[in-house]
Amino acid sequence: MCYLQARLLSQIIGSGAQIIGRAFVEAYKEAAAAGRHSIEAGAKGAADAATRKTGITIEEAAQVLNVKKDSSVEDVVKRFEVMFKANDPKEGGSFYIQSKVVRARERFELEMTKKAAESGPTPNQ
Repeated sequence: MCYLQARLLSQIIGSGAQIIGRAFVEAYKEAAAAGRHSIEAGAKGAADAATRKTGITIEEAAQVLNVKKDSSVEDVVKRFEVMFKANDPKEGGSFYIQSKVVRARERFELEMTKKAAESGPTPNQ
């Protein structure tokens, strides 16, 4: 009887080890695939230096400030001032949203600086 119990116990342990081994292999494959996907998405999502620097795309910045991507400097500054004051933590606003507003303004500034550099120097009149 002792021999049958030992044999049964070894079969249970062996089956359990196989199941756990397969689960680990499957989890590793999924993690590796997710890692490759996030690396590819990161390379595509943060393609330009301004996005990497501010952590916000121009589309997201426009959405935060509620302006269009091609808005004038004056429009961006006006919306920044309104949104910054409205989200002042001392007045019951959100520090997180205020930080997003600052990053959005910085992103627009970088975009405008980049456009100015691409257009080249303006001739003196």
